[in-house]
Amino acid sequence: MLKFYHAPWSRGSGVLWLLEELGVDYELVHIDIRAEGGVPEAYRKIQPNKKVPAIEHDGVVITERAAITTYLADAFPQAGLAPAIGDPMRGPYLTALVYCDAVFDPCISAHAHGLTYVGNDYSFGLFDDMVAYVERKLTENPFAAGDRFTAADIQLASGIGYTMDQLKKLPERPAFRAYLQRIGDRPAWKRAQAKDYALAKTVPAWAGKV
Repeated sequence: MLKFYHAPWSRGSGVLWLLEELGVDYELVHIDIRAEGGVPEAYRKIQPNKKVPAIEHDGVVITERAAITTYLADAFPQAGLAPAIGDPMRGPYLTALVYCDAVFDPCISAHAHGLTYVGNDYSFGLFDDMVAYVERKLTENPFAAGDRFTAADIQLASGIGYTMDQLKKLPERPAFRAYLQRIGDRPAWKRAQAKDYALAKTVPAWAGKV
């Protein structure tokens, strides 16, 4: 039994795409993170900050997007989305995957809210350094971890697409656009998008907000 706690057009959308790539059965539980009055307190038993995504697999709850992605890609290896331990791509894969949560997202949020700071003030460092690093990685390699598509690309592409095209907070770069074009026609991505549209009914005003 795999239960997925999700809200459309949120950080959970990357996990929705991942589940579609894995091709496994799951129950989607809609958590209305934008409801008047907020998410019910009972949800803290699943996610301590009442955020999405979260999953529950065989009675075990996993939160945090990088942990969920690592867990699912390893739990369903038949999809080939996670380099195995011993594969030279395993280290770059884990690095790219965690970077999305530990550096990319916080830098975007700080930049979007006009936070002024120096590099040593926060663990995630500077926005410009993040942009330069991601641009260099995607110029040197076709995918996040090297020469083949992995679960890390699901999270990185979700982040780039949302923050560059909807939030307009990530600067447009040829390397970013070419990267999205390389993976934007994946059937699983299209299925996930269709499910988010159906769940949200439309593209709402809050789709462009952090």
